[in-house]
Amino acid sequence: MRSRISGEEEYYNSREVVRKQARASSRQARSRWWFSLSPLALEKNPKTKEQIENLLRNGMNKELRDRLCCRMTFGTAGLRSAMGAGFCYINDLTVIQSTQGMYKYLERCFSDFKQRGFVVGYDTRGQVTSSCSSQRLAKLTAAVLLAKDVPVYLFSRYVPTPFVPYAVQELKAVAGVMITASHNRKEDNGYKVYWETGAQITSPHDKEILKCIEECVEPWNGSWNDNLVDTSPLKRDPLQDICRRYMEDLKKICFHRELNSKTTLKFVHTSFHGVGHDYVQLAFQVFGFKPPIPVPEQKDPDPDFSTVKCPNPEEGESVLELSLRLAERENARVVLATDPDADRLAVAELQENGHWKVFTGNELAALFGWWMFDCWKKNKSRNADVKNVYMLATTVSSKILKAIALEEGFHFEETLPGFKWIGCRIKDLLENGKEVLFAFEESIGFLCGTSVLDKDGVSAAVVVAEMAAYLETMNITLKQQLTKVYEKYGYHISKTSYFLCYDPITIKSIFERLRNFDSPKEYPKFCGAFAILHIRDVTTGYDSSQPNKKSVLPVSKNSQMITFTFQNGCVATLRTSGTEPKIKYYAEMCASPEQSDTALLEEELKKLIEALIENFLEPSKNGLIWRSV
Repeated sequence: MRSRISGEEEYYNSREVVRKQARASSRQARSRWWFSLSPLALEKNPKTKEQIENLLRNGMNKELRDRLCCRMTFGTAGLRSAMGAGFCYINDLTVIQSTQGMYKYLERCFSDFKQRGFVVGYDTRGQVTSSCSSQRLAKLTAAVLLAKDVPVYLFSRYVPTPFVPYAVQELKAVAGVMITASHNRKEDNGYKVYWETGAQITSPHDKEILKCIEECVEPWNGSWNDNLVDTSPLKRDPLQDICRRYMEDLKKICFHRELNSKTTLKFVHTSFHGVGHDYVQLAFQVFGFKPPIPVPEQKDPDPDFSTVKCPNPEEGESVLELSLRLAERENARVVLATDPDADRLAVAELQENGHWKVFTGNELAALFGWWMFDCWKKNKSRNADVKNVYMLATTVSSKILKAIALEEGFHFEETLPGFKWIGCRIKDLLENGKEVLFAFEESIGFLCGTSVLDKDGVSAAVVVAEMAAYLETMNITLKQQLTKVYEKYGYHISKTSYFLCYDPITIKSIFERLRNFDSPKEYPKFCGAFAILHIRDVTTGYDSSQPNKKSVLPVSKNSQMITFTFQNGCVATLRTSGTEPKIKYYAEMCASPEQSDTALLEEELKKLIEALIENFLEPSKNGLIWRSV
């Protein structure tokens, strides 16, 4: 995400730039000096410097303006953009500037910053054309802090994203950064920030850090000196210690180790060319399993993601092709896929008819919710109180945990989209003596237990394996158990998809039309033939279901999100993505246990989604691009 830079003079104040600009006699000349000298005076990466020079040489002023007049802002997963030259891109300079802003803000917040230190991790992304890699960006992040005498815990090799928030808590650091773009396209990278709590930063930290970044744009002495990571006594490598502690903590959510060691089930695991292979192998060992069978073509890191069109296992069977074919050859019934930074998990299971069932994030959450509560009931202490137990989900995710909670007596809570909100809420609950068993977001992000306060594909993978092994002893598949969950708590049938839209003005007009549908400041009362019961708009803070018409969830003015609750029991949300040019829709039919005609429920949901797209999104009129896998 990007924001307009505040004040050219404040942003570029080197004497050379001012002198050159003063000499320029025309607006064009002044513009040329501003574009050419300011970023080039700051940039030391020859590849990205050359990109700016080429644009300047070829008179590509619009692209220069796009690259240099905007700065990345914090979205749902930190700073994230394409790698390349420019202040709205991820590169050496913007990472240095971001870390300098981080230093300035953390120094203000923590008097013991230089005693407690900072954690830095990275994945395996890289781009030759900009001489950019996650490892290099991590070293520069560390260098900025080491030059200011801050102890830095820099992992000596790539790690799963969950290791950084875990390390922040375990090492009692003030904050941490993970250099990753998770499941995004290969051109992207990111800068994901965790607070001392181990949860991702939320407001006001994000806004205050951005202010500090804008005040610290000129690299300090030492900020470019990545040799410090090899020479500074303040640099420490936490890899072995954190990996050992993490694997030890995994035992807290392992309930059938002896059964696991005896199971005849085979598992295939793909790490999607990312970081997950070694760590999933270790997790299986902790749980007593034989190692999962790796997909050889995808086992090792590859920043080009050469075997998949899109490095996102959420896209389903089309991107799981290699793992499914390997599983068929190896007679393995369950496929586990961690995304490139191993914080998400996709699961597929071979059915009796020879077809593969790829579970949605919401379906997996139903299984996780049942499993974690069932294990809690069987292993709870004598004085444990179900009213002290919590599960959480983001508001665009399935309401299945709510249905389970109502039946079983524990608490369920919703948060805004993004695991940062879940992590922060879990921290609050734990500090108040509550017990959190499970949390999830529908985009295949899961958290079992509370050792990490972010989604974790490594732990989720091994928990699914244990669940499958346990069910196998009763001759029940994962899909059959999912049906049992729905039969007991009510069918929750959901559909999630998206449209691409690269024009922010179009996106804004779509949502503003919904806020002024039939007349000014009036939301729609119908979507086609479907009557709307309630509307919640967290962008404006409106909620018609509340007595005061104010949303219980925090207002989120920087993103668009409107939720419609229909009279037929369906809940649908339209929202913009925090990391990609997408308008997403989430629709779920929430039925009572008495409503068992799934074909009827699915047909009703299908018709409602069609009405939602036709009446509210108007893809043809607005030039929206349909999702294509």
